[in-house]
Amino acid sequence: MRTSLLLVATLLAACRGSARPGTDTAPVADRAGLTRLITAQLERAAGDWNRGDLEGFLSDYAAESTTTYVDGRRARAGMDFIRSTYAPRFSPGADRGTLHFEEIQVRPLSATLALVTARFILQRRSGINAGGPFTLVMERRGTEWKILHDHSSSDPR
Repeated sequence: MRTSLLLVATLLAACRGSARPGTDTAPVADRAGLTRLITAQLERAAGDWNRGDLEGFLSDYAAESTTTYVDGRRARAGMDFIRSTYAPRFSPGADRGTLHFEEIQVRPLSATLALVTARFILQRRSGINAGGPFTLVMERRGTEWKILHDHSSSDPR
């Protein structure tokens, strides 16, 4: 019995992760590579926006009903809500503007999770431009990174 308890305790200690909570375990080279990868993904999404490709733009979001979007007023979940939020901007004649991102920072949280902060800038034909900070929680799924949570805020006018 004593030997069994010692064996179980040894196995549990060996299985426990060595990194302390909150420790950044991603090597610097991997962090730089991840930043390039996610920056390229955001640039592609901006291109989808600028071409009027709603489905392409939305393809970065995880399709689950638990994917959340916070727009400064409320938090909602699900692709139906996210699609309904963006769809009016893609309707014919809408002044969607030209989108680009700035100040992109990527912080790996684990091998499959990353926290992304940046600013969006919309330059509209009407001359009323918009911008603001946003935060994404992204999850690696195979070779893709999907948005699990998007918290976007607009700068005050």
